[in-house]
Amino acid sequence: MNARKTENDFSHPVEFPEWVKDAVFYQIFPDRFCNGDLSNDPPDTEPWGNLPTRTNFFGGDLQGIIKKLDYLEDLGVNALYLNPIFKAQTNHKYDTANYFEIDPSFGSSGLFRTLVEELHRRDMRIILDGVFNHCGDSFWAFEDAKAQGELSPYADWFIVRSFPLTKTPLSYYACGGASYLPKLNHKNKQVQEYIYRVATHWLKEAAIDGWRLDVPCKIPIPFWQEFRKEVKNVNPQSYLVGEIWRDATPWIQCDTFDGITNYRLRELILDYCATYILDAEDFSYELEQLHKSLGTAAPTMLNLLGCHDTPRILTVFQGEVDRMLIALAFLFTTIGAPMVYYGDEVGLLGGVDPDCRRTMQWQEELWDHRVRDTYRKLIALRKQHSSLRRGDFETLLTFVRVFAYRRVHEQDEVIIILNPGAAVENLAISTNSTVEQWHDLFNNKKYSSVNGRLIFTRVPAASFLILTPSKE
Repeated sequence: MNARKTENDFSHPVEFPEWVKDAVFYQIFPDRFCNGDLSNDPPDTEPWGNLPTRTNFFGGDLQGIIKKLDYLEDLGVNALYLNPIFKAQTNHKYDTANYFEIDPSFGSSGLFRTLVEELHRRDMRIILDGVFNHCGDSFWAFEDAKAQGELSPYADWFIVRSFPLTKTPLSYYACGGASYLPKLNHKNKQVQEYIYRVATHWLKEAAIDGWRLDVPCKIPIPFWQEFRKEVKNVNPQSYLVGEIWRDATPWIQCDTFDGITNYRLRELILDYCATYILDAEDFSYELEQLHKSLGTAAPTMLNLLGCHDTPRILTVFQGEVDRMLIALAFLFTTIGAPMVYYGDEVGLLGGVDPDCRRTMQWQEELWDHRVRDTYRKLIALRKQHSSLRRGDFETLLTFVRVFAYRRVHEQDEVIIILNPGAAVENLAISTNSTVEQWHDLFNNKKYSSVNGRLIFTRVPAASFLILTPSKE
C-alpha cells in the first residue's frame, strides 16, 4: 500500500506557543490529588480513598502538588493543567466566588506563586482553568444583585428574566440550568473588562503559562478574540486552549485559541481500539480528515483519553490493559500535545462523574506497574524523538485492524504498528525509509527491513510496536 502523508505545514506563526509542541500535560483535580496540609482541610473532610460524591471533600491542596513534584518529574510530564483553584463553595470549584483569591482549602496566592516558581525552576509549565461563562451564586456581584435587585449596579452583569432573583422558579440564566452557576452577561463592557483583568492578573502576578477555557462555545467568539489580544499582550507564548467537544475549526484560525481539548480524536481512538466501530482503514481516513481540518494548529491540540468529565480510560476498556495500552501508544505518538489525567498512569478506575474523580492512589503496592511503566516509557520516547513532537505523519499500511504509520522530522523517524484486533499472519509493511535495522523499545527485539519492507510472520492480537532505528 502506498504511503499517505498528512499535508500539514508545522512551521507555526508566532501566535502559537512553541513550547506546547514539546509538552506532556498532566491534569490535576486539586481536591483529589494530594493532601499536603491538613490544617486547611474543609469541614467534614473525608478519609482519603473514600468514594467520591458530588459534594464531599478530601483535602487535596497546592502543598500536596508541591510535595509530589518529584513524582511528576519522574513520570516525565512537563506541564500541569489544574482544574479551578479560585475561591468557591463546591469541591470542583467551577462556581467561582472570587477570581482574585485562591480557595483557602487549597492554600494562598503566595503558596500558588511558590508552586509556579518551583515548576518553572524544573522547566515545567502550568495552565489554569478559566471559568468565565458563569460564576458561583456566592460571587460578590451576584450577591449584590440578589440583595438590591434592579437597583444593583451589577444587575446587568447577569442575564435576568425577572427580579427579584429566585432559584425556584429560576429567574436568571444559569449554566446547564444549575441555579448555583449564574451566567455572566458578556455583552456588558464591565463584565468583559473584569474577565480580561482576571486573565492578565494571574499572568502578571503568578507568571502562569496560559488558560484552559471552560465551555467557551457559550460565549460569542469576538469576546474570546479580544481575550486573546489581552493575554498575548502580556505573554505572547501563553497557551489558550478551549474546551470544545466537536468541531474545532472556528476556534483555531490564529485569532482565538491555540488549541482545543481534542475530544474528536478521543472518539476516534476509542472507536478504533475499544468499541471496534472503526477498522484500520476507517481510522486512517478519519484521522486524515481530522488533521486536514486542524491544519497548522494540529501540533497544539490538547489530546486526551480521559479527564474529569469522562469515565477513566481503563474503565472504558473494562480493565483490558492490552488494548488500553494500544490507545495510549497512539496518544503519545500522534500529532498534538498528550495529556495524562491524574491517576490514569497507575491504573485508577472510575465511571461517570463523580466516580471519575476518585482520590489519587499513593500506595505503590496498589499501582498497576505495567501501566505506569508504559506511561513513563512513552513519555520518555516522545521527549527523545523530535519526529513524535514535530514530525510529519505518514500512513504506511491499513489491513483489517492493523494500522502502521511513520513519524518523520529531519533525520529522526519512528514507525508505529498498532493492532487492537485479532492476530494477523504473514504481513509485509513498507517502511518508506532507508533504515534497515529497527528496534522496539517495549519487547527489546530487533527487526530487519528487506527491500524497504518489514516482514512479520505474525502480528499478535492486542499488540503494538514502536520501532526506532537500531544503533547497532
